[in-house]
Amino acid sequence: MEVIEDGTAVAAVATEDGRRTRWAEHRRRRREELVTAALRAITAKGAGVGMDEVAAAAGTSKTVLYRHFADKEDLYLAVAERVNARILRELSRAVDSADDPRAGLVAIIGAYVRMVEADPEVYRFVVSHPFLERPLTTDPVQRISGTIAAETARTITAHLRVGGARGASADVLAHGVIAMIRTAADRWISTPDRVPADTLVADLTQLAWGGLQAVLTPEEVQ
Repeated sequence: MEVIEDGTAVAAVATEDGRRTRWAEHRRRRREELVTAALRAITAKGAGVGMDEVAAAAGTSKTVLYRHFADKEDLYLAVAERVNARILRELSRAVDSADDPRAGLVAIIGAYVRMVEADPEVYRFVVSHPFLERPLTTDPVQRISGTIAAETARTITAHLRVGGARGASADVLAHGVIAMIRTAADRWISTPDRVPADTLVADLTQLAWGGLQAVLTPEEVQ
């Protein structure tokens, strides 16, 4: 009898754990679906989209949104995290085919600029966060910039080390380069008569690479 009772207890615990796991997975999937709907709403309605419009894009209500996101900042951070992951994938794909530091830099700048061009409203939503009504408690834009800078530093440092260079300043320089690219992209996307993306990529590459050549020895950048 004791064995049966013990077995029953174990089965009951396993059943409860299974329910919790399934419920957690359901909530995770539903949050992902709502983030996807939010991105659709941002693209369609602009960076200043509201919760009503996000709910409409998801085919649900604001009440349901708030069951899955604590507040507007929580939803904003989830969207920013999705964008951050997308940027990282694009950067990794772009630099994989680069065979020297300059080509890697071109790939990174090109991936960033074309991401901004492909969906400027999503970019504005994340960078300017007009969706929010109060200051952020944490700024995902810094994390996004850090992600890009880390990839830039990794690319530059790896190629420099293959060539026998020190590359000790690569991380600091990479953050400076990314700050320049982001500032330029912000200005470019808000300019009505902006130059084509390819022109901006070429100009930024010349500017960034010229700067690297000025601070690294010829042997390090050749």
